[in-house]
Amino acid sequence: MSENQLQLHQTLWNIANDLRGNMDADDFRDYILGFIFYKYLSKKMALHANIILKPDGLEYEDVIGHEQEALLLQEIKYSSLDALGYFLKPKELFSEIAKRGNAGGINKFILEDLQKVLTNIEQSTMGSESEDDFGNLFEDLDLTSSKLGKTEEAKNELIVKVLMHLEGINFDLENNENDLLGDAYEYLIGQFASGAGKKAGEFYTPQQVSKILAQIVTTGKERLKSVYDPTCGSGSLLLRVAKEVKEVGSFYGQESNPTTYNLCRMNLIMHDVHYKKFDIYNEDTLVNPSPKHTEERFEAIVANPPFSAKWNPDSIISDDRFSPYGKMAPKSKADFAFVQHMIHQLDDNGTMACVLPHGVLFRGAAEGHIRKYLIEDKNQLDAVIGLPSNIFFGTSIPTCILVLKKNRESTKNILFIDASNAFDKVKTQNVLTDAHLQDIIDTYRNRETKDKYSYLATLNEVKENDYNLNIPRYVDTFEEEEPVILEEVAKDLKALETDIEKTDGIIANFCKELNIETPF
Repeated sequence: MSENQLQLHQTLWNIANDLRGNMDADDFRDYILGFIFYKYLSKKMALHANIILKPDGLEYEDVIGHEQEALLLQEIKYSSLDALGYFLKPKELFSEIAKRGNAGGINKFILEDLQKVLTNIEQSTMGSESEDDFGNLFEDLDLTSSKLGKTEEAKNELIVKVLMHLEGINFDLENNENDLLGDAYEYLIGQFASGAGKKAGEFYTPQQVSKILAQIVTTGKERLKSVYDPTCGSGSLLLRVAKEVKEVGSFYGQESNPTTYNLCRMNLIMHDVHYKKFDIYNEDTLVNPSPKHTEERFEAIVANPPFSAKWNPDSIISDDRFSPYGKMAPKSKADFAFVQHMIHQLDDNGTMACVLPHGVLFRGAAEGHIRKYLIEDKNQLDAVIGLPSNIFFGTSIPTCILVLKKNRESTKNILFIDASNAFDKVKTQNVLTDAHLQDIIDTYRNRETKDKYSYLATLNEVKENDYNLNIPRYVDTFEEEEPVILEEVAKDLKALETDIEKTDGIIANFCKELNIETPF
């Protein structure tokens, strides 16, 4: 990590500490990330406007009071809505609001102005192609909340302090090779997930797990037509896939939680994914899949669905995603419903990799029926990877990765990898290192059988196990104990008895000198 990144992370954490006394982690996450996003939009706006104004020898701040101010702003707005998806006037930029809030070193009241600016950002997109991508992005940034302070003055003072902290940070957006702001955004998301327990951890997949999924679905590819995550959370998985290839044509995702849905859109935009290249939908994927996604087929699918979530299959009638199987996933465990949804959306040349609880490997009834259909009828299961327990925020249960393809290269076997014991202990969390990750990826790509680590099982072997995919049935990790030599044990016991007798004698002498009874 560079010195700039360390300094940036420290500053951001200082801001979190300023807010921490007033609210819990989920709340101050929304404020910090919301203001970071506002600063990002302002900086991008100014850079874009300056490019347009360069032939006139002007910068964006020079437009105010210019004799052609209205005409220049109209031209810049038209260009910005197409190129950026939104528009900000010079007086609405983050730096101007921060400067106004601390004019002359004295806090000035800016809450009303700031609220208007955030509203204007969203309203500037109305009627344009980017309207859905920017709508309600700031709805969780409530400047009237009592959590900011008991009085309007107290709220204002805190907000000004946060803005001034952020104003002092140079995100260096002019450097195309530098993603300092995006990295800072992901850093904060990860910190809040690890510090706030299950509620925050629901929308964040640990980076090492993300890397495994991303490297699996990009195996043998430099470019992807599309990537999709049906439970996209904050979008970290989608972005991780993009880091593994030269180009991703389009990003698709769906997220049921409105706050997390907003985080995802912000995260994509701040990682320089153009609004025309992503389509994120806010609804329950299983019951209300995006109408725009239904007819799409995706080249790469990654997901970390909520483990064993409850769902309502009764609300779905003759759905092509589920009807071929003859049975629906149980109401109390939606794990296989997500698998069915994803394989339905997968392109013929695509790969999907998803994280699920271990129960999907061996639970019977409807889940056993679905497993059998995927293996015997469709032959779409490519690999099963067992992960260590306690690597996800908010749950200590062991998990696994299922890899599926509609057209597999290896049609006569299924690869099983047992990486459940490959981890480092960091405080109370188990962590996969880069070396652990590389072992998993190399084994998957080479489809190797390794002693006590992986096994290439034939379809007949899986059938003989009644389609039970429990990994110990295929990967033998049993370690023989060293043989016990009874003669040596007896000799050690005799020596121990001799030592005890000597010690008892010493204790008895001490007791006699002290004129007290011996303890034996």
